[in-house]
Amino acid sequence: MREPSSSEEESENETNDDENSDILSIHNNVDQKSLSASGENLSVVSHGRGPPRPASPSPSLISDREKAIEDTEKLEREEEERKKRLQLYVFVMRCIAYPFNAKQPTDMARRQTKVTKQQLQTIKERFVAFLNGETSIVADEAFTNAVQSYYEVFLKSDRVATMVKSGGCSANDFREVFKNNIEKRVRSLPEIDGLSKETVLSSWMTKFDAIFRGEEDPRKQPQRMSTAASELILSKEQLYEMFQNILGVKKYEHQILYNACQLDNADEQAAQVRRELDRRLQLTEQMSRMRKHPKFVVKEMESMYMDELKSAINLLMANLESLPVSKGSTDSTISRLQKLKRYNRAQHSSLSKMDINDETDSGLSKLDVVLSFTLEVHVVEVKGLKSLANNKIVYCTMEVEGGEKLQTDQAEASKPSWDTQGDFTTTHPLPVVKVKLYTESSGMLSLEDKELGKVVIPVTASSSRQPEWYRMHTTKNCQDDLKIKIAVRMDKPQNMKHCGYLYGLGKKVWKKYKKRYFVLVQVSQYTFAMCSYREKKPDPTEMMQLDGFTVDYCEQVPDAEGFGGKYFFNCVKEGDNVTFATDDENERTLWVQAIYRATGQTHKPVPPVVQTNKISNTQISRMQGDADRARKHGLDEFVQANPVMFDHHDLFNMLQTLTLDYRLNDAYTCLGWFSPGQVFVLDEYCARYGVRGCHRHLCYLNDLLERAEAGIMIDPTLIHYSFAFCASHVHGNSYEVKIKLKRGKRPDGIGTVLLKEKLQFDEIKERLRILLENQITHFRYCFPFGRPEGALKATLSLLERVLMKDIVTPVPPEEVRNVIKKCLENAALVNYTRISEYAKIEGRKGSGSTDSYNEEVSPKKRLDDVIHLAELCIEVLQQNEEHHAEAFAWFSDLLVEHAEIFWSLFAVDMDSTLEMQPPDTWDSFPLFQLLNDYLRNDENLSSGKFHQHLRMVFAPQVVRYVDLMESSIAQSIHKGFERERWEPQGNGCATSEDMLWKLDALQSFIRELHWPDEMFADHLDHRLKLMAADMIEAAAKRTLKSFEAWLRKGGKGTDYLLYPEMAVMMNVIIDCKNRALHLCALDSGENMTLIENSHQYHTKIEDFLDRIQVQMVKCLIEKLLSVLESVLSKLARYDEGTFFSSILSLTKPVNELGKAYVDFMRGNLDILRQKIADELFTLSIFEQWYTGQMKMICDWLSDRLDLSLHPYQLTCVMTINRKCFSDFELQGVPENALNAKTYQTICSRLQVEEATQSVTQSENSSKTSRFLGGGGSSMGGASSGTGSQASGDESD
Repeated sequence: MREPSSSEEESENETNDDENSDILSIHNNVDQKSLSASGENLSVVSHGRGPPRPASPSPSLISDREKAIEDTEKLEREEEERKKRLQLYVFVMRCIAYPFNAKQPTDMARRQTKVTKQQLQTIKERFVAFLNGETSIVADEAFTNAVQSYYEVFLKSDRVATMVKSGGCSANDFREVFKNNIEKRVRSLPEIDGLSKETVLSSWMTKFDAIFRGEEDPRKQPQRMSTAASELILSKEQLYEMFQNILGVKKYEHQILYNACQLDNADEQAAQVRRELDRRLQLTEQMSRMRKHPKFVVKEMESMYMDELKSAINLLMANLESLPVSKGSTDSTISRLQKLKRYNRAQHSSLSKMDINDETDSGLSKLDVVLSFTLEVHVVEVKGLKSLANNKIVYCTMEVEGGEKLQTDQAEASKPSWDTQGDFTTTHPLPVVKVKLYTESSGMLSLEDKELGKVVIPVTASSSRQPEWYRMHTTKNCQDDLKIKIAVRMDKPQNMKHCGYLYGLGKKVWKKYKKRYFVLVQVSQYTFAMCSYREKKPDPTEMMQLDGFTVDYCEQVPDAEGFGGKYFFNCVKEGDNVTFATDDENERTLWVQAIYRATGQTHKPVPPVVQTNKISNTQISRMQGDADRARKHGLDEFVQANPVMFDHHDLFNMLQTLTLDYRLNDAYTCLGWFSPGQVFVLDEYCARYGVRGCHRHLCYLNDLLERAEAGIMIDPTLIHYSFAFCASHVHGNSYEVKIKLKRGKRPDGIGTVLLKEKLQFDEIKERLRILLENQITHFRYCFPFGRPEGALKATLSLLERVLMKDIVTPVPPEEVRNVIKKCLENAALVNYTRISEYAKIEGRKGSGSTDSYNEEVSPKKRLDDVIHLAELCIEVLQQNEEHHAEAFAWFSDLLVEHAEIFWSLFAVDMDSTLEMQPPDTWDSFPLFQLLNDYLRNDENLSSGKFHQHLRMVFAPQVVRYVDLMESSIAQSIHKGFERERWEPQGNGCATSEDMLWKLDALQSFIRELHWPDEMFADHLDHRLKLMAADMIEAAAKRTLKSFEAWLRKGGKGTDYLLYPEMAVMMNVIIDCKNRALHLCALDSGENMTLIENSHQYHTKIEDFLDRIQVQMVKCLIEKLLSVLESVLSKLARYDEGTFFSSILSLTKPVNELGKAYVDFMRGNLDILRQKIADELFTLSIFEQWYTGQMKMICDWLSDRLDLSLHPYQLTCVMTINRKCFSDFELQGVPENALNAKTYQTICSRLQVEEATQSVTQSENSSKTSRFLGGGGSSMGGASSGTGSQASGDESD
């Protein structure tokens, strides 16, 4: 069995031999397998056996041999990689176990959980289920529409799938995009009383979360939160496990390395750090002597480089020194002296602890090695107490020499058991514990209790902690043989590293060889002292500072023979030598290891003889077992390796790369940011092993660029931080050095810049510029929907930083603009190419055809595709405005130019498609409306280049369309009225309805075009208004002509009824008049000068239609009055004195003509009331008709002023007069028109005639009675009956 303290050189040689044997065995195995497979016995690889015999193997043998060589080389590479990772893991473990430079940051941004491809598919399925109504989430139409839009535009987008694939998409991104979308929708909703829009937003987001989460248990959320919180501050065990996964170290390898490195021993780790710093300091001195320097950008940096290395080591020493040693204060004189000496030595280019001279020994005082111990004295029981009565009370007191006295509880002598503990503090390394047994005195005059016995126990920090039986020294009051069971525990203070009895002999201290109690005290991280103590003394009798000493095993000292001590070791320093001895070999090993950790020496002590006997010390046994296990598994070489001999820049590059890959593959959207635990380990590694900051950030930049170029989402702000650091280091330091050298000054305080760093930075800068330009060119796909938030804006800021030539001179704004302008020009082509390809793919999917999109597609299909492409283009630019415009706020004009270039590319496809369309087709107008509506509402693109091009392309088509529509409407009027049957349709007839609809549709279409050119729009409006006036005028003339023709069809008898077609004609005019205001009136915003001069189309056509209506009413009234005129002419035959009067009276007419006319009048009133649509127009007809009738009756009566009316005439006229009044009153004719003067004149005349008729009938009746006598009564009765009948008729 080998000792755990075997030398590094031996272990390294053994390891190399083992490695060589392993590699040879691998070679032989592979060669034998390959040769046996080929059936030949050829030597492929010669291991010192001479060259192989030349042969001409077959091709299969050559291929097998090459494969064997490749396999061997592959195995060798894998083995080298494994060893490199294990060695790197050892360094990382030490950084985690004993950090003294870095802490885990607590202010880093919280990272969200990323969304994977499977989760994206699940999210899509959940939203589809909601839209299909398969969930229990209640939602209104507005929310459903918002979710539908979100699903179609965002979730189904290929860019979202790409973002998820890049690892830069989190659930928070999904939520924020939906929130931004609904905020616009909710703002456009009308206000609702009692329901604020914030409440609606909150409700919608709650429903969105329910859809997004699906059926997951909300109680799982706190677990996720705790998982995220655990990422912030990691324990050492978690850090070990993380870097095991990063470096591919197995669990058992970690455990073996952990034990072999003694990572649980803080003293060993502090000593390891001190040894590393000492070796680095020696290496620095060696480099300075041999002048081996790397190449610098400036020759004068060589001397600065050495100062830089020494300053870094000095800083590490200061950080180590700042670590607390114990709970007590370490601001002693020696601490201050050590710091002062170290900083002074830094000025002389030496930091070695060995340079401390003897004068420093006087600076270490006894106050600096004060120890504070805690003692626990546990009194359990006493046995052998027989002389006292059983009921006697006994108790114990306990005290530490020089301290206070404590007392146990009281107990009876029959059961002297207490189980009481007393706690004491002391500064004595060798304290004495006194325990006394007392019994209470029974005498009345006794002042003190009786002491029965006592025990004095010397205690050390290494004493047993278990209860033990001690024999008590009894007094004269007790003759019993008493034993007491006591446990004494003395805790070691943190600054006490080892203690025990040693034999010592030195030149300056401990000049007499004898056994003393020694304590190894740590004053500070770099100051240790060996102190010897006596019992009951808090201060050391003698002490020696260990700075500059080297400990090692040694042979027996001749002067010590016979004075004690078997196993020797010594501490040697120039001019001084102290020899120590122990009685136990294990104790010597522990002392040597403790002092070895304290001195920080490079040489590791090796025991002179390998132990073969069984080791009784547990600590030594465990340490040797760990070392043996490490050696057995071939891991001891990694534990014993000298860190100074490794290229830590290369190792750190590997560590950082593997850590970044691990970070990018974890469950968080890190975007390249390390977790706090990873940052802590990397910071500690760089500080401890001297990795240059510029090298660290250059490697980081290189790794980030490789991932970004591979499509992984990297935060540009992170790249900016590292790039700014490197730029400041490379450009700033080089610039300041040159300036100071020109001024003849020494460039102190400025960091060195390696030529390799400068070249690597220039290469990375060029790669970064290309990457940034590519990302800005593909901004729509690199930063979809503006995610990650602020990334595009940070990219533009980083580009401006990259374009700077140095850190002093800012880049000209025009240069930045030109680069971004070029990127956006290329972006227009990229975006349009992708969106047009996407439209073609969708077109093939929609048609179900798998053929390529070629020119054989029909013009109609091409036009539909272009319209769909225009919709996609508008959507693209709207998304750019919504998600990316803010980032381009400083370059908004370039973004507008990007949009114009984008539309110019679309214009090429649009023009080629329009050229394919057949002539006089208007299917392309929806394309114009779609584009024009978007462009005119965009203040940046309105009246722009593409907008003007669009206007020039479609202006001839609009003019042509209006010309053809005008011709079409004119022809429809001409042909329609010729075939018109005047059946009611709508508000008029079929032809008029068709004409008015066409006019209205044409004007609506032209108006909805929203023509961008104001002058051309005014021209179109004027032309359409004039066209409408002309068409309505032509239709009115044709209608009037037909109306007059229909009037001539009827007779003048009382059986005449108006034709319904005539009412339809009047309705046509009424409808035209009503629609003329809409069709012929110019808008209120038009040029008022033109309106006032000659373009009052509405006023002209309205006057014309009024004249048409007047003419129609006039003709109608004349027609109706002609019937009354016919009736009155018939009544004129009954005039007094005419020949026909006496003849017609013989027929005894009653009231036939009056009743017939009343029926005629009522029938036509009903027709007019029911068929004519305009109430006011109907009422005016009634009023004019009534007035005409009254005038005609009045004139007829006036012509007969000198004649008395025949009873039949009177009856008929009275009937007509009364019924006219009552019927027209029911139709709504106003009172002033009904009770006019004409009507009153007629009524007066009829009353006179009626009275005359009554008097005449009375006289005739009297004459007849006188002439006939009694028979006259019957004639009178008859006559009376006639009169009553007439009266009855009149009343009807």
